[in-house]
Amino acid sequence: MIEIIRRGAHASHAKIALFDFDGTLSTIRSGWVEIMVPMMVEVLAECKSGESEAQLHDIVLEFVGRLTGKDTIYQMIELAEHVQRRGGTPLDPKLYKKRYLDLLWGKIQTRVEDLKEGRVAPDAWTVPGSRALLEELKGRGMKMYLASGTDHADMNAEAKLLDIARYFDGGCWGAQDDYTSFSKAILIKRIIDKAEARGEEFLAFGDGFVEIENVKQVGGIAVGVASHEPECLQIDTWKRDRLVGVGADFIVPNYLALDTLRATLFPN
Repeated sequence: MIEIIRRGAHASHAKIALFDFDGTLSTIRSGWVEIMVPMMVEVLAECKSGESEAQLHDIVLEFVGRLTGKDTIYQMIELAEHVQRRGGTPLDPKLYKKRYLDLLWGKIQTRVEDLKEGRVAPDAWTVPGSRALLEELKGRGMKMYLASGTDHADMNAEAKLLDIARYFDGGCWGAQDDYTSFSKAILIKRIIDKAEARGEEFLAFGDGFVEIENVKQVGGIAVGVASHEPECLQIDTWKRDRLVGVGADFIVPNYLALDTLRATLFPN
């Protein structure tokens, strides 16, 4: 299925396809929110501010969702700021990030090892229909970029395990140690500055606030991927509402309805 949010929107003039990674193509890290949010709630609860666990959960969920798509460190920077506001002494955000990644690895280690050893096929941990969509866009001659808030080395390794890195002739771009040196907005600006494409010639696919916002800011078309992970067969209403709120032109749970998606994006 595809939900049309902005009637008349299409990508007939698109030359660049920009994809987010986690939750948009890869489901290897599915469940990361259920790791990050409780960890942060626990950190804030230690400040003994008098807020209930439910109140802290809502606060954390808001900023985690708002910053999804940016480098993970930004979520940890916000956590540190919340600790400080409550009179606590925050750790270096990099230490919070390490704690989170250690917890996440406990959840995804078996998935990664199964892929490495060939015990499961790559498509077992991709959003359904991903490969057919990538083939479709490649066949249309679009230059493709993969950009993620996940650390660059990890994202590249996982994209190769899923056998999708090869589609991205524009490169696979992940978070850097110097988090100010790269972002999706910076990548879009570079592409425009190099005269590869005008803003309205961008087509973006993403499940995060950031990539949708960045592409809409330059006049591109954005497909919001509001998947209920890991099966990615139904719409996650929390994701859907946030993606619509930031300007997504279309909402999909996956890419299984490729014929409909093709006809909607490329009516001519």
